[in-house]
Amino acid sequence: MLTTIEGIYENGKVILKESPPVKKNSKVLVTFMGSDNQPTNGQKRKLGSMTGTIKMSDDFNESLDDLSDYI
Repeated sequence: MLTTIEGIYENGKVILKESPPVKKNSKVLVTFMGSDNQPTNGQKRKLGSMTGTIKMSDDFNESLDDLSDYI
């Protein structure tokens, strides 16, 4: 059974926001998610920077001749 419980890592301890639904010892995987106040590696991408660089052919949505037997 996989269960996800939110918590906070602080001063070397993980503090869970609720009790896990297990009655005995269980294997645990901890994934650290970045927070807004942590620096990010590299620069953020500028939205729209690829505008106008991708071209579609005029017949993009037309059916292919090779598939005419199946359509």
